[in-house]
Amino acid sequence: MRTSCAISRGASRHNGGVSPTASESLPADRSDVTRGLRDALLSAEFTADGLLELLGAPAYAALARSETVPALRATRGEGPLETLVRLFLLQQPVLRERVAGVLPLDACLESGWLRGIGTGAEVAATVDVRPYGGPDGEDWFIVSDLGCAVGGAGGIGSHDEGVVLGVGGASTTLAGITVRTPVAAALDIGTGSGIQALHASRHATQVTATDLNPRALHITALTLALSGAPAADLREGSLYEPVDQGAGATYDLIVSNPPFVISPGARLTYRDGGMSGDDLCRSIVQGAGEYLNDGGHAQFLANWQHVEGEEWTERLRSWVPRGCDAWIVQREVQDITQYAELWLRDAGDHRTDPAAYAARYDAWLDEFEARKVKAVGFGWITLRKTGAAEPSIVVEEWPHPVEQPLGDTVRAHFARVDWLRAHDDAALLESSFRLSGEVVQEQVGLPGAEDPEHVVLRQGRGMRRATKVDTVGAGFAGVCDGTLSAGRILDAIAQLMGEEPVLLRDRTPAQIRTLVEQGFLEPVA
Repeated sequence: MRTSCAISRGASRHNGGVSPTASESLPADRSDVTRGLRDALLSAEFTADGLLELLGAPAYAALARSETVPALRATRGEGPLETLVRLFLLQQPVLRERVAGVLPLDACLESGWLRGIGTGAEVAATVDVRPYGGPDGEDWFIVSDLGCAVGGAGGIGSHDEGVVLGVGGASTTLAGITVRTPVAAALDIGTGSGIQALHASRHATQVTATDLNPRALHITALTLALSGAPAADLREGSLYEPVDQGAGATYDLIVSNPPFVISPGARLTYRDGGMSGDDLCRSIVQGAGEYLNDGGHAQFLANWQHVEGEEWTERLRSWVPRGCDAWIVQREVQDITQYAELWLRDAGDHRTDPAAYAARYDAWLDEFEARKVKAVGFGWITLRKTGAAEPSIVVEEWPHPVEQPLGDTVRAHFARVDWLRAHDDAALLESSFRLSGEVVQEQVGLPGAEDPEHVVLRQGRGMRRATKVDTVGAGFAGVCDGTLSAGRILDAIAQLMGEEPVLLRDRTPAQIRTLVEQGFLEPVA
């Protein structure tokens, strides 16, 4: 949950950096200045690839952990790229004449991207501007508050209620799992610095982005403009309230990395939803059904409570709106002490007065105790609007490594759900299947034993699942090449094993369905 890729986490407010608060003014959203600034950044190779080449892998990775010293050492030169890294990433004051050789200085000062320091001999950035590589090699830039491009293990170190973060592990995770098919209308709820809206702009005709924080909406506009992306329809408000203004507004894609942290109170807008327990996540999931078009997807990151005496899986099933299929994956579980410590550190509370830290920690545990919460889960929730009389709701735990991006994997999951729903066991046995690519078989048993204790099929791509199968399941999967029907394969296996074919046909479809549902087998049209 707290990891991120490459230059996605910003430098914290230390090492002499400039650190105005989030209450200070933002750059003006002026297209002429933004275009000139973008051109200058690209000309200096202030891109994800350019940074890697300049800094080298160790310093590049360190900057992603909010450790700035290696990057400071790597930018001692006075070239254009070193100047921009010092200015926007490391947030150091830089001599005016040095910046003037790289950026349209007067325009950047006038519009508020830069500000003079002291006597005016130096200038500093007013916002964090972070290179971000798009999925097809696009050179994008994410704007956020200074020192708040998600601050690494030490927390962002800001208690400003309206602070706007940059790219973090959660936002890149959501971007990676989102289904990327062409759509007419997409909705990004709680847009923050605009990362999800930026991704959606590649495949949605119209993007609507909402946020309770007006500062976030302004920063989203800057992110889109500086990245050369189309402008979005920006609306202020909580959850679905901003789109209620347009009666009947529906979307083909809804995404949200909401303020899902379960905390005692709404202390920080970017992370604390202000509702009791996990009610905010429940509300956003339950409300999605009303705003989805048929066939549309809604994809969220969320926290949920593990409550004493209640199955967490049933809690999440109750969130799924009527008429929607769902695939919910729990990626991580933390006990309540780990959870409280994580988010206290995120806000930098561990660096404040010890008594204040202890009081906040105690309040967090009081909240959990009152609600009988023993742990908190984190994961992904994907809905798809189908209107099916018997919806498919899959709730599972998979804490193991996966291969991002997973958007195609998510889309394929629901396509298989449709296929399975349309085929009873008789139709399944008449169908042909193909073993998915990069599936291997592992056999586990004592050395020298004639037969393995169990057989495991393992995926090399996507979710990288592993599932245990019996001898029949392993044999069936091994010969699936799309030429023979499932029934004919089972008849051949029955003959080899000396079993009654009818009995094998009766007991095997459930195992085949599991292999199809989990993506080990693909139905052949």
